[in-house]
Amino acid sequence: MIIIGEKINGSIPSVAKAIAAKDGDAIRRLAEKQSQAGAAFIDVCASVPGEAEMEALAWLIGLVQEVSDVPISIDSPQAAHCAQAIGLCKKPGLINSVSGEGDKIRQVFPVIADTPWQCIALLCDDLGIPKTVEQRIAVFERILEQAAVYKIAPNRLYIDPLVEMLCTAEEGITLVSDTIKTVRERYEDIHIIGAASNVSFNLPARKYVNQGFLVLAMQAGMDSVILDPLNKDIQGLIYATEALLGQDDFCIEYIGAFREGRFGK
Repeated sequence: MIIIGEKINGSIPSVAKAIAAKDGDAIRRLAEKQSQAGAAFIDVCASVPGEAEMEALAWLIGLVQEVSDVPISIDSPQAAHCAQAIGLCKKPGLINSVSGEGDKIRQVFPVIADTPWQCIALLCDDLGIPKTVEQRIAVFERILEQAAVYKIAPNRLYIDPLVEMLCTAEEGITLVSDTIKTVRERYEDIHIIGAASNVSFNLPARKYVNQGFLVLAMQAGMDSVILDPLNKDIQGLIYATEALLGQDDFCIEYIGAFREGRFGK
C-alpha cells in the first residue's frame, strides 16, 4: 500500500495555527514523524485563500525538505498552483490533483509530461460528481485520453474514484467499490487512491468506519491511500489486509513491520 501522509494540511486546526504563527518547528516535526512512519509521499496542503496559498505552499515545502527526503505531494484545488510549486521541490513527487473539471488537466499535464512526476486524477467533471459507475468511468477514459496526448503512462496516475460521506450515500461504498474494480480490471498497473477519512465524516467513532472502508477498498483493488501514517492501528490493518489478500508472501512484510514497531504494542 502506498501511503500519502495527510498531517500537513491547513484544514487541520493545529496546522492552520502553525501556518498563521509561522511555527516552522511544528511543521518540521510533522514531516519527520511521517517520514519515520514510512509515508511514501508527504502531502502538503496550505488551505489558505487566494494568492496567499502560493506563499504558504513555498514555506511548507521548504520546511518539509529541510528534514525529509520523502517526495512531496503538492495539494491544492488550484491546478496552476500545483504546477507552479513543482519548481520548489528537490525531487519528483505527486500532484494532488487534476480532474475533468475546467482546464485543470491542461494546466498540469504539459508541465509534468516529460518528467517522472505523478498525478492524482479525480473522477469528476464540470457536471459535478457522477452518480453512476458508468459516468465515473467515462470521466476516467477522458482523463486517460488526455494523458496519452502528453505521453503520461497510466502507471503515473493515481485515480481517485471519489469517496463520499457514508452518512449521505444510500448504497454505502458500493459505487466506489465497483468503480475501483472496473478501473483495476482495465488497467492493472494504474494506481487507485482514496482519502480514508472522507467516508466517515459527520459520523461518531469514525475510526471504525475508516478501518472498514480500507479493508473493502483494498479488496476491490485500491493500492494507495491518503491517511495518518502515525496511526498504528491503521498501519496494522493495512499490513494484515495485504497478507490476507495474498499480497504478502509468507507474511514477511507483516512480520517485519511488527518487529519494527510500525504497529502493535
